[in-house]
Amino acid sequence: MIKNICCIGAGYVGGPTMTVMAYKCPEINITVVDLNKNRIAAWNSDNPHDIPIFEPGLAEIVMKVRGKNLFFSTDVESAIDKADMIFMSVNTPTKEYGKGKGMAADLKYIELCARQIAAVSKSDKIVVEKSTLPVRTAEAIRSILDNTGNHVKFQILSNPEFLAEGTAINDLLNPDRVLIGGLQTPEGKAAIEELTAIYAHWIPREKIIQTNVWSSELSKLTANAFLAQRISSINSLSALCEKTGADVTEIAKAIGSDSRIGNKFLTASVGFGGSCFQKDVLNLVYICKTLGLEEVAEYWDWVIKMNDYQKHRFADNIITTLYNTVSGKKIAFLGWAFKKNTNDTRETPAMYVADTLMNDLANISVFDPKVSPNQIFTDINHVNGKSDEENQKQLSFVSDPYEACQNAHAVVILTEWDMFKTLDWKRIHDGMMKPAFLFDGRNLLNAEDMTALDFHYKGIGK
Repeated sequence: MIKNICCIGAGYVGGPTMTVMAYKCPEINITVVDLNKNRIAAWNSDNPHDIPIFEPGLAEIVMKVRGKNLFFSTDVESAIDKADMIFMSVNTPTKEYGKGKGMAADLKYIELCARQIAAVSKSDKIVVEKSTLPVRTAEAIRSILDNTGNHVKFQILSNPEFLAEGTAINDLLNPDRVLIGGLQTPEGKAAIEELTAIYAHWIPREKIIQTNVWSSELSKLTANAFLAQRISSINSLSALCEKTGADVTEIAKAIGSDSRIGNKFLTASVGFGGSCFQKDVLNLVYICKTLGLEEVAEYWDWVIKMNDYQKHRFADNIITTLYNTVSGKKIAFLGWAFKKNTNDTRETPAMYVADTLMNDLANISVFDPKVSPNQIFTDINHVNGKSDEENQKQLSFVSDPYEACQNAHAVVILTEWDMFKTLDWKRIHDGMMKPAFLFDGRNLLNAEDMTALDFHYKGIGK
């Protein structure tokens, strides 16, 4: 019986997942640990707005269970020592150095995490991979745990997350499925059952899929690769629609009505962002390359290339439409996060579109209801390598969408925040430079209504 859980990593996966687990399993004490003192302090804040991750419904649940059976701490070793089960939920970014640079997952944090677990543990434990990892990572973790530390017994499980940012809490409360992989030995199967029993507090057992550990690890990469592929596929057709006069939204509706295809992830856009899709597809490409599957690797690599093409194509369309120059022109960005209902900006298309326009000497004014100015400058600095002082000459953040659009030559919608649908677009139009250009990269708005306002409307695929 699991009484104490430790989750290493208080980020986008660990924080929300453990919050919901604590909420649904009041008899289990759960401690989320992280070395980032500021992040832990934010999780422990009495102000719900200080919670470091914005997800609808998250802050409310945190306030209900924190201090009862959910705790946030920087005392990693103490939490590991007390735990019966440990979730590894640390960052696994794409490598930026050495072998596999630009494709492979960087597992240094996973290795450090495993070594710390081995060094501290004095009793048998179940270790759960929650981070997205390449297939057979569990084997490496097992080797570290079995050959270092105090020689206690560990069972390694794979339990990948399938959360969509912006709907993460609902995804945790009402998941399509929960996947648990482990060794198919008596001890491995017993560990799988322990984790299954925890999820069974609120999830029907028929939705809990048990597999071997290798299938579980690869299933996560595969799921994200398939979803990214759908986005790149519809975006490739949006370019064709612009050349032929077809409407990509009508095409998406037509093919989405086919039950064999379905209508999800068929919305044309500037491209996918977030922490998972690009990283996981690149990881899949790297795995295929290392196994000599060059044709398979090339197939998946084109999903990434098409996504990059869409971002550059959108930015180029803005420059071309504005008479082939944006030098000195004010461009308003509505939205910076990669999708609505999140403050996550990792791999957001907005920063790449901004970089292209800034290279052409445009001035960018950004409004996003949840993303901080510091994060926006961190993002653009990462893309172009310039200092805050240099970027502040061309990029600014404002706290009001109408201020962002005032005297702008063009407005660009880059995040599908619901509030943008209800803005006073006549007020925006009247306050802009004339002629007024609107680039809807998320197809939120009706082209006919915008034309009636005398916007020069450019939607994806329109």
